[in-house]
Amino acid sequence: MTKSPNAPPKQDKGRLVAKVSGNSPCVILMEPRLAENMGTTARAMRNCGLSELRLVNPQADWLGEKAIAASSGGAVVLENAKRFDTLEEAIADLQRIYATTARRREMVKAVFTAKGAGPDMVGHAEAGKKMGLLFGREKHGLTSDEIALCDAIIEIPMNPDYSSLNLAQAVLLVSYEWFQAGYDGPQSTMTYNRTEPATKDQVMDLFIHLERELVECGFLRDEDKKALMVINIRNMLQRAELTDQEVRTFHGIIKELRYGRRPDRPPRQPGVKAEPPAKPLIQRHKERKDQA
Repeated sequence: MTKSPNAPPKQDKGRLVAKVSGNSPCVILMEPRLAENMGTTARAMRNCGLSELRLVNPQADWLGEKAIAASSGGAVVLENAKRFDTLEEAIADLQRIYATTARRREMVKAVFTAKGAGPDMVGHAEAGKKMGLLFGREKHGLTSDEIALCDAIIEIPMNPDYSSLNLAQAVLLVSYEWFQAGYDGPQSTMTYNRTEPATKDQVMDLFIHLERELVECGFLRDEDKKALMVINIRNMLQRAELTDQEVRTFHGIIKELRYGRRPDRPPRQPGVKAEPPAKPLIQRHKERKDQA
């Protein structure tokens, strides 16, 4: 988009502002085998504002070159990770634990989707409970004894024909729902860069300009249909939610279609006589100030 010399000196990058929720759960990996998985897990955690990683009997070096490279900026999570020999030691100080598994092992436990677990975790976090998210081994997940130590199960519904997730994907999905459950910002926004939404005065000026030329060219020659066609055209433009820069661009397009050099321009169709041209927008503003 061309920068207007009259555009305000600000820059809106259109980023949705989010904040990290307090008392976030820790992530517990059960006997992770691959350094890359620990690295990508750290990256996923940092994306979602989780900082505490606990490793139960890891089978690879979580501070090695492969893990650090895979963390892609999440090395601080790996550097602060804690190692434990057993799951019992890793969860000793926690008060609520969610086991991520697709196999319920015929246990009587609350089962959440990742999305459903988010608000539940936020509620317990606000109550001051220390929580953990337990993820199983890459090959065969969690055992029945390990799930029995947990308070609830998190299942991630996926395509039944292919529901396999790698470790970091599972961590990211659950962590993301935790983060979103504590997010209180807008779900959508509009970025205007260095322009602003057009005022109704600017849009009305565009309507007048466009409709005048449509009358001149003969498009609005049918008096019986003219009123409805004008309403439809105005509604189309209103839905576009034009910016002030886009209004100026539209004015330029209409002007060039009217006066631009076109050797192939067809003969003008007979149309209704055009209404007197509207006064320039700046002149109308000046007259309003004088009248006030």
